[in-house]
Amino acid sequence: MYRGLQAAAAAGVGGNAPAYRPAQNDSMDVEFAELSDVGRVRQGNEDCLGHAAPAATEDARARGWLFALADGVGGHDLGEVASHTAIESVLTGFRESTPGEPHASLLTRLVRTANTRVIDAGHAAKSGGIAMATTIVACALRYDRVAVAHVGDSRCYLIRRGQPNVLTRDHTVANEHVRLKLLSKEDAAEAETRHMLSRSLGNELAVNVEVNEHQVFEGDVLLLCSDGLHGSVEASEMAALAGHGGDLSTAASRLVDIANQRDGSDNISLHLIRVRSVERVGMYRGRPYRLP
Repeated sequence: MYRGLQAAAAAGVGGNAPAYRPAQNDSMDVEFAELSDVGRVRQGNEDCLGHAAPAATEDARARGWLFALADGVGGHDLGEVASHTAIESVLTGFRESTPGEPHASLLTRLVRTANTRVIDAGHAAKSGGIAMATTIVACALRYDRVAVAHVGDSRCYLIRRGQPNVLTRDHTVANEHVRLKLLSKEDAAEAETRHMLSRSLGNELAVNVEVNEHQVFEGDVLLLCSDGLHGSVEASEMAALAGHGGDLSTAASRLVDIANQRDGSDNISLHLIRVRSVERVGMYRGRPYRLP
C-alpha cells in the first residue's frame, strides 16, 4: 500500500497499482486502487489508465485528484498509442492547470487537448496520418464534489450505500438510437451497433465532451472502467464487491477475474476510488468557502 501523497504522485500512468491512502488531513481524503489486464485473448493491452494525486493539503484544495482511463479503439492501428497519448496529455494538463480552475471547464479543455494530441500522434506515426482513436473517461475530485468527463463507452459508476448508479452515457450508435427512440433498450442490448462508437478521440478535430458534476459523501465509491469490465460484469456485482468497505485492491482483482472467467476477449481496466472524508464547501461568485 502506498503511504503519503508523494508516492501516489510518482505513480503517474500505470497499469497495476495497489490501494493507496493519502496522509490524513482536513481536506477531501480518498483511497484508491487501479488495475489493467490484457484479458485471455488479445496479445497486447490497448487500455491505459493513470492518476494525479496532490502532494500536499494546499494542492488538494487547489487542484484535487484526477483519475483517467482510456481504451484504444479495437480495429484501428496503434490503439495503445492513442490511449497512452490521451492519458499522458490529460494528466500533464491537470498538473499544470491554474489552481482553483473549475473542474468541469478544466476537464472539457483537457479532453479536447487530448483529442488534438491523438490526431497529431496519428499524423506523426506515418506520412499522411493513420487511424488512431480511443475512448476516455476522467473524474476530478475536490472538496465534496466530483466532475466526470467522457467520450466513448468507458464508464464511471457511483456506488453509494451498496447501490450502483452509472454517471456516464455510452456514446455508441445503438445508444444514440435509443435516445432518438429508434430502438428500445432491449433491442439496443442485442444490436450489432452496440459496440460501434458514435464519438471517440482522434477521429475529428472537434469533439463533443460530455461533462457532469455530482456531490460526493463519505463512503462513496467511484468506479471507472473500460467495456472489458462492464460488458461482462453487472453493475450490481461491481457494487457488491467494491461498495461495502472492503480492500479495494482485492475488489479490483476479483472484478478482473470475473470478467476473464465470463469473457476475457477484451482488455480489462478499472479505477476504484473510495471517499473517506469530504470538506463541505459553498460557492460565492465562483469562489469556495467552507461550510460548518
